[in-house]
Amino acid sequence: MTTQANTAPITAKEIRAIYLGLVIMIGLSALDQSIVATALPRIVTDLGGIAHLSWVVTAYMLASTATMPLYGKLSDQYGRKPLLYTAIITFLAGSALCGLAQNMTELIAFRAIQGLGAGGFLPLAQIVIGDLVPPAERGKRQGSIAAVYAVASVLGPVLGGLLTDWLSWHWIFYVNLPMGALALYVISKSLHHTSPHHAHKIDYLGSVLLTGAVTAALLVLALGGTQWPWNSDEVKYLSLLAAALTAALLWHVRRVPEPVLPPNLFHNRVFNVASAVLALTFVGMMGSSVFFPLLFQMVMGVSPAHSGLLTMPMMIGLVIASTQNGRVLARFHGRYKPAQTIGLSLATLSFAVLAWGIANSAGYLVLEPAIFTLGAGLGLVMPNMTMAVQNALPANRRGVGTAMMTFFRSLGGLIGVTGSGAILAQRLHGQTATADLYRHAIGNIFATGTVLVGLGLLMLAFLPELPMVQHAPIKK
Repeated sequence: MTTQANTAPITAKEIRAIYLGLVIMIGLSALDQSIVATALPRIVTDLGGIAHLSWVVTAYMLASTATMPLYGKLSDQYGRKPLLYTAIITFLAGSALCGLAQNMTELIAFRAIQGLGAGGFLPLAQIVIGDLVPPAERGKRQGSIAAVYAVASVLGPVLGGLLTDWLSWHWIFYVNLPMGALALYVISKSLHHTSPHHAHKIDYLGSVLLTGAVTAALLVLALGGTQWPWNSDEVKYLSLLAAALTAALLWHVRRVPEPVLPPNLFHNRVFNVASAVLALTFVGMMGSSVFFPLLFQMVMGVSPAHSGLLTMPMMIGLVIASTQNGRVLARFHGRYKPAQTIGLSLATLSFAVLAWGIANSAGYLVLEPAIFTLGAGLGLVMPNMTMAVQNALPANRRGVGTAMMTFFRSLGGLIGVTGSGAILAQRLHGQTATADLYRHAIGNIFATGTVLVGLGLLMLAFLPELPMVQHAPIKK
């Protein structure tokens, strides 16, 4: 049975109101991640449990990454608005509980609840924009989402430091509550137009298998080689569990009429190439950029506050490129592939310059322009890839397709962080940590990133460029 949504033309004013709610929601996610990182030392001082410190971040990332595909599928089945409510309310409940946590175990569990909600933020925001804005006009909107995320990531450490110093670390979680309430209010008042969707049965078993397989695999990647040796029983058993659940999922999705992960989604070449390119790009980007503070503090000897300023050029480049994305598309007459090619070429070149500069003790005059160019290149890739996938998928697959692409991107980022940490740990193992040793290890990480992003650039050549779908014009 098909339920037809309100098909009256949506006005530009209504889109601006909806967009405001989405921006607040995205800002919540970006602020939370960067604020928590700043407050972790104070949290450990108060709660103890330094051996489990990484779980405060890992629990959140695992929960959010594993649930991304589910939000897309469920939004296709039940509409965008109910899932937006679910994501925001779950995130706020987790935030309130985190603020009340009395020990590290409670905090880790409540961070996982936060992650369950945050997993819907980015995919649902991209899906709603895809519903309301024609592909030919979507570049500017998608680019602005990336810009908001970047700006919030820059402001987060500053706000986190101020809240922790002036009040307490509990307030880094409480500050989410008024912002989330505002996002809920704006979305409830503005989002009336939803895309047509079909009434389906929920694939509960498929959802459990997908979430279990992803979680088991990510636990291996997050903890293997660090808290658990690679040859430990924990890693072996979890690897077997991930393989068994994946096999069961592949068997299951071919035997139910409405699986949580539609096999025909992978028949779409645009989706396949886009997901692979973004995964490779984020393996390199997250695996390398997360070590900028380590480079500046441990190798170049600057303070934490100063190192934050030195990493800002990447976010500035990302903001500029993302906000100007619409103009770039207009220059290429709405074609998205040239902008992506330019972006990934800049990112690959930037990685190469950074790898060379770090290995050869280059100064800020070499490193800072490369960091800026890296951000600018990524700002041309991410929004256009989302737009390409949404343009290539039918309406009833747009939600799950966007969410799955975001999932592969996040999975790539998590693999990158974990793999880069393993490279660093291997280089430092049994050695006396010195600035020179850190320099060479971080240089190797950026060299690896160059190869991975370069592979993404080569794979981009196989991305089909389809004509942009033109919908009815938006009422002014």
